[in-house]
Amino acid sequence: MTVDWGGVTINTLTNQKQKCENKASKAIDNVLRKIFGDEATLIIYKHLENSYSLRQDEIPEKMDTFVDALEELLSSGAYIVKQKILENLYSSHGIIHKPEFERAETKLTFVSQMNFFSNN
Repeated sequence: MTVDWGGVTINTLTNQKQKCENKASKAIDNVLRKIFGDEATLIIYKHLENSYSLRQDEIPEKMDTFVDALEELLSSGAYIVKQKILENLYSSHGIIHKPEFERAETKLTFVSQMNFFSNN
């Protein structure tokens, strides 16, 4: 079913959101696999599912939960992983992103940046 809403169809909006969520999922998956390898990444996804009821395909929708799990699992190492995910996502949109490692990172800034790409 396609609903016209101000010249933009609901299907178009849904497809755009899925495409952005797919880019976010790909960025997360690419970074985890580069840092940890395939086997460890699968173990991480299994841990997310078992301990947080968070499937891989749900990560873009439940970014807060993903960040909490990542920080619990990796402690201070989660910061570097999050920065690498953001770098990957920015570059997939053709944007050069230089993280400021000396600045304090908060969960809110990571989640808000990830949500920005999911909403645009």
